[in-house]
Amino acid sequence: MSAGVRQTQGVRKICVVGIGAGDPDHLTLQAAKAIGRTDVFFLLDKGETKASLIELRERLIRGYSQPRKRIVEGRDPDRDRNPADYTGTVADWRHRRSLVLEELIAEHLKDDEIGSILVWGDPSLYDSTIAILEEILERGAVEFEFEVVPGISSVSALAAKHRVGLNRVGQPFQVTTGRRLAEGWPEGADDVIVMLDAQHAFTKYPDADIYWGAYVSTPDELLAAGPVAEVGDEIVKTRTEARERHGWIMDTYLLRRRQA
Repeated sequence: MSAGVRQTQGVRKICVVGIGAGDPDHLTLQAAKAIGRTDVFFLLDKGETKASLIELRERLIRGYSQPRKRIVEGRDPDRDRNPADYTGTVADWRHRRSLVLEELIAEHLKDDEIGSILVWGDPSLYDSTIAILEEILERGAVEFEFEVVPGISSVSALAAKHRVGLNRVGQPFQVTTGRRLAEGWPEGADDVIVMLDAQHAFTKYPDADIYWGAYVSTPDELLAAGPVAEVGDEIVKTRTEARERHGWIMDTYLLRRRQA
């Protein structure tokens, strides 16, 4: 949502705001302005184990919002993290999430008001908010306009922390999931960004180099880098312990084939 965008009179507006990978300083000027114009913030609570995700959002709201703003919370639906039908399970979870958000918008956002959803990282990268809003609009029960403010993604933050580029000169890179990487290395790319890897698929590639990070840009940040053959087991151990300690983990990594 650009600073100069005008809202159609009489129409409710939703702003999907990327707030960065965890460091409050990742907030862009555009995002800060969007937060400052917001009348209602919609937060979906993921439970006590992910309270830190809500805390960052609340900190940014306190720092940049207007005094008359309102905060509305809804319960984020649970979903199976290891389903037999991954695509179907995610689609069902998104649908249930859309019903929760639709009810909140209908009840709490008035005509001519702006509601904001603060999204971890960047809304366009492995986040469901845009698709959920589109599903709500397709049902037609609630009308609103929505726009998106980009944010610093965990991928960008990871590369910055390790001081590496995501691609090499004249070469592509691919963003994929651990589930896909476990099926084989993507064709046509020697540099692969991997997200959502609960099964430690990188261990299948001991000759590759890995740049790994968890909770990047937060006080709990964990980083490791080196040949998979040398650091892979330690990353698995660190990741497992961190997940048990926090109850959740948010990590990603760059996996890089060595070139002759």
